[in-house]
Amino acid sequence: MKVLAHPRSLFRVSVTVVGDLFDVENLLPELIVGLGLALIVGNGLAWWKHRRGESPAGVESPQYRAGRVAFLTVVGLLMTVWGVVSLLT
Repeated sequence: MKVLAHPRSLFRVSVTVVGDLFDVENLLPELIVGLGLALIVGNGLAWWKHRRGESPAGVESPQYRAGRVAFLTVVGLLMTVWGVVSLLT
């Protein structure tokens, strides 16, 4: 025999399950790690392509800014380390 639960009790359970599903406590550190890794990979790829002599397609006068690439790579590294440490502690 099936017993139907009250709709309000189902709502309370589903909100708790959604909170556990998305792991809200670790969401910000995971986003920080992802953004930091994206900065490292993107600027590393720009540096690598510049070293090989390639330029972006569709750009008339490409400008490589070594200082900006180095700065954003360091920022990405710091963000990644900060996010990983936040996840582990």
